[in-house]
Amino acid sequence: MEFDLENPFTSFEEHQSNTLLDLFAIESDHMPSHNFIQYLKITDFYVSLRQEAVSLVLQIQFSCNFEPFISYLAVTYLDRFISRQEIPQRKPWVLRLLAVSCISLAAKMKNTHFAPSKFQGDQELIFDAQTIHRMELLILDALNWRMRSITPFSFLCFFISLFEPKDPPLTQALKDRASDIVFKAHSEIRLLEFKPSVIAASAVLLSSHELFPL
Repeated sequence: MEFDLENPFTSFEEHQSNTLLDLFAIESDHMPSHNFIQYLKITDFYVSLRQEAVSLVLQIQFSCNFEPFISYLAVTYLDRFISRQEIPQRKPWVLRLLAVSCISLAAKMKNTHFAPSKFQGDQELIFDAQTIHRMELLILDALNWRMRSITPFSFLCFFISLFEPKDPPLTQALKDRASDIVFKAHSEIRLLEFKPSVIAASAVLLSSHELFPL
């Protein structure tokens, strides 16, 4: 079953049963560790490391012409992994392998074919399928196999519904603009300390002010 970021649960029945309460209850489990967020405030190492890793993920997305949801999901895996696993310094190939593996996992969750060789042709070090698979297992273990990430997209429809919109095209416009804000904000490291629901609420509020100014 293809993973839907708006519905991180596995079935329609599960989606219907106390979904909202469950999402709010467990969203923190899908965030970077609290200690890592505090560590970011006192050191620049992981700030620059994340910037480089996110840049690599976006390069792969562009090279493979993937939908933005794949790169977004990959970055959530990346953030959660580096917050729980020490990344060796002076080994830039590790960061590239991590970016490739996060994209590979995200593509699998979205049932999208991913061929690493497509963008590795001009690289000095080529990662074979076995190497990528081993890295994927390390990521899965660090994330406790919680790959159905809870993201701001899981909360957008709820917050939009609070406006009680009556016009479907306007509702869709509000959702599209809020989604665009969430996508563009994902590279901002200062947002890592906020829960997905908070980011979703902020995106809906900002998009509503833009589309329906008072």
